[in-house]
Amino acid sequence: MTSAPPTSLPALPCYLNGEFTTLQEAKVSVMDRGFLLGDGVYEVVPVYSGRLFRFEEHMGRLDRSLAELRITNPMTRQQWRDIALRLVAGHAALEGDGPQSVYIQVTRGVAMRDHAMVPGLTPTVFVMINAAALASVAQRAQGVACVTAEDFRWRKAHIKAISLLGAVMARQISVDAGAAETIMFREGFLSEGASSNVWVVKNGAVAGTPRDNLVLEGIRYGLIEGLCREAGIPFQLRRVSQGEVAQADELILSSAGKEVMPVTLLDGKPVGNGVPGPIYELLYDGYQHLKLDQPA
Repeated sequence: MTSAPPTSLPALPCYLNGEFTTLQEAKVSVMDRGFLLGDGVYEVVPVYSGRLFRFEEHMGRLDRSLAELRITNPMTRQQWRDIALRLVAGHAALEGDGPQSVYIQVTRGVAMRDHAMVPGLTPTVFVMINAAALASVAQRAQGVACVTAEDFRWRKAHIKAISLLGAVMARQISVDAGAAETIMFREGFLSEGASSNVWVVKNGAVAGTPRDNLVLEGIRYGLIEGLCREAGIPFQLRRVSQGEVAQADELILSSAGKEVMPVTLLDGKPVGNGVPGPIYELLYDGYQHLKLDQPA
């Protein structure tokens, strides 16, 4: 006889609408537009050694996403920082001082169900913290496998919206294939992964997709551009064809959770030499130095 799956959540600290509580105790209305319509946005801020990584950049993207949905940011940046750091400290006291991630979610608020943007609502604000599961040394030494798929999501991918069904379905394609990520293409050109940005290396140069409405501009866009500049690596944002991806010397994923991750197998075929390449190594080393230099 198998036991039933656990139904209780861990008693980890979180913040909901002005109060610090736990995941076990936090409750939102069933009429919240985030629950009914996916009408909200989110951010995930990495935390290393108790310090928020690229916090200002994450807050800038939160501002942009909220503006697209015509939701007024309910907090100042200092208020967001104070909430996040209090949760970081509370989580560290319970779970230890390993890498963490702060999840921030803002929805339009509570109202009777209506597709129109109901004005004058009080936004629902939720913040939680989790331990961050970073890739192991063995995983980074080997690299990961990815599969490709057509990008079937909506054309406002630049909004970090909580309505993530398209990303869920895209990620499940790779789960079913036993792969780490789904790399997507729109009309024959690279867009992004289900939950990451994708970088293509050819002849020592790095290329990525442009900043537009078809991709979510990862916080690592500016980070990788800066690392390439410091290392003297040519860097360009442009339309990248599916053929270029298939013929790449290296493929690299980037996201808050993956940091930078080498792709060594794509649709069952080796990428380049089938091992993590020198550009990945340079970017990964640079990323680790940035984490150490991050201000408190």
